[in-house]
Amino acid sequence: MSLPQSGYTLPVFACASAIAALHQLRNGQPLETVSVDLINPPETVDIPIEQVARIREGVALAITHSNPGDNLDLTRNTPIWAVVEWGSSEQTESIQLLGGEGIGRQINAGGKPAIYAYAEKLLHHNLSCLLAPSEKIQVTIILPEGRKLAQRTSNSAFGVVEGLSLLGTTGISQPLSAPGQLAAYQEELKAKASKLLKEQASSHSTTLVFCVGENGLDLARGLGINPERLVKTANWLGPLLVAAGYSQVPELLLFGYHGKLIKLAGGIFHTHHHLADGRLEILTAHCAQLGVPTPLIRQVFGSQTTEAALNCLRQWDQTQGTDWVNQVYHAIALTIDQRCFDYIRKHSEQHIQVGSVLFDRGRKIIVTSPTGWTLISNL
Repeated sequence: MSLPQSGYTLPVFACASAIAALHQLRNGQPLETVSVDLINPPETVDIPIEQVARIREGVALAITHSNPGDNLDLTRNTPIWAVVEWGSSEQTESIQLLGGEGIGRQINAGGKPAIYAYAEKLLHHNLSCLLAPSEKIQVTIILPEGRKLAQRTSNSAFGVVEGLSLLGTTGISQPLSAPGQLAAYQEELKAKASKLLKEQASSHSTTLVFCVGENGLDLARGLGINPERLVKTANWLGPLLVAAGYSQVPELLLFGYHGKLIKLAGGIFHTHHHLADGRLEILTAHCAQLGVPTPLIRQVFGSQTTEAALNCLRQWDQTQGTDWVNQVYHAIALTIDQRCFDYIRKHSEQHIQVGSVLFDRGRKIIVTSPTGWTLISNL
């Protein structure tokens, strides 16, 4: 089986469009491809340009289409426009970046466009070398489908509304959700499990840590956990739990965002949103089981995201002096542990101790299951 192919992140295509528009503005000739220095990683790639046009005197538009590689990505083939125009004498910087239609606004930053550090650096780096010392340009990035696509994301939980973000720290879009990636993750798991079992006699811990995404990986590293114990899972939790069973891993600790791991409490073992959801239903069911007041249950079930539902519980606790966050999420963590234990036993006939750690969008740990506490204390 061939490994899945990587692609590029949205900032790369925005930058390519801007380069092509600037070239059209200056030379009056369209480009079929442009070269973009990704900075991270340190390589230059060629990006195809779909269309280029001069709109009016001193203003040009170029369009690319997103290609995230072999990834289940909702931005696949979405158009990315860049409008470039000569800056005015009042403009203080050589390159002014603006967010047009479809670029989200950061409500916690005064409505600032959701164009983050890597995208800004990429655009400034690739455009500044094309400008004369006295030249100034204004670059407006537009995602025509951004507002519609944002409705299928959890951007609002990050405080981003009305569009998508130009987000990321690298130009490469790794195929974390592509089917072929599972084989690579399984190989990594087998290798780390084999090493763990060889060191079992001399180590006080026999735990591997499943990190659901970059946030889980970063948090686990921040706690000082040995990188050799960390296994990144993306959304492939079910198959990797079974692989851990076949590899005879004695103990597993799950690190993940509560909006992902909560699916395990409902028996959903592939966590990509394209395949299954049920997060709010699972959270609501646990609330009802524990006797959470009906008005609060309705707020939880009516929330747009699990992060918003968590905040409802937190606000109720703060105003009413209750402890529902702790009780509800403790029950969810226990359910996750038991569901995973049963899933591994059913599919591999192995008995593996499983603990879990759930955190929120701010990377603040919400709950650690009792088994999780035991496992993490030995790491």
